[in-house]
Amino acid sequence: MLAGANITTFKRSNITTLLKQRYFIELAYNGTNYHGWQSQHNAVSVQEVLNKALSTVLREPVETLGCGRTDTGVHAKEFFAHFDVVDSSWFIDHGTLLRSINSVLPNDIAVKNIIPVHKTAHARFDATLRSYEYHIHFEKDPFKNGYSWLLRDVPDLELMNRAAKILMEYTDFSCFSKSNTQVKTNNCIITRAEWTREGNGIVFTISADRFLRNMVRAIVGTLLMVGHKEIEPEAIRDIIQSKKRGNAGTSVPACGLYLTEVHYNYL
Repeated sequence: MLAGANITTFKRSNITTLLKQRYFIELAYNGTNYHGWQSQHNAVSVQEVLNKALSTVLREPVETLGCGRTDTGVHAKEFFAHFDVVDSSWFIDHGTLLRSINSVLPNDIAVKNIIPVHKTAHARFDATLRSYEYHIHFEKDPFKNGYSWLLRDVPDLELMNRAAKILMEYTDFSCFSKSNTQVKTNNCIITRAEWTREGNGIVFTISADRFLRNMVRAIVGTLLMVGHKEIEPEAIRDIIQSKKRGNAGTSVPACGLYLTEVHYNYL
């Protein structure tokens, strides 16, 4: 009797899985009040808040899986996650759905779009490109507090851009990775790394197929060493080749970092 019940439960579970529809959800968030994207037992995360909002509006348990992990205090102008649901009737009125979800979410998280996708679509593994920006300003500005890093000394942009170009010649970025992370490889393909002037500040833009934990903040800290003439641009080669985090620069504060773009070939 018990075995039969187990088989019945297994069949129902499989049928439910087959009936589920997968969706991508596009959102943006101010990361100041969150301990990153990923759910944690002892801290509030963006994922936890989003899951609760979706479950409330869709009236069934919803678990999202994000396109990556952002650290505590890091912002996202564009972020994707996917989730599965059984009842898709709510998707008919797309505009009302978005308004309902956003009305439940706090003001620092906004849902931009929900897109039906094929059953095997994956927000993390299918992303082909990710881009980040790091913002720095040099004059005290209350409207940039928490959204950009206030730096006293203006670095040399030309030297930093010379060093940034060297990054694209390498793939193993162990020297910029947070220690003891559970990843199979520290290889990334960087396709853009550039500093530009913006108003009374500067912005670093970097694009790659994937990023390691803390990688962008460590790169910015290292390039600033070049910009402040503590090391030569060519010293970046020795740092990368050493594969040692201790040889790279200090990680800059999270407040200036934004995930700005995530690209999928089928969206």
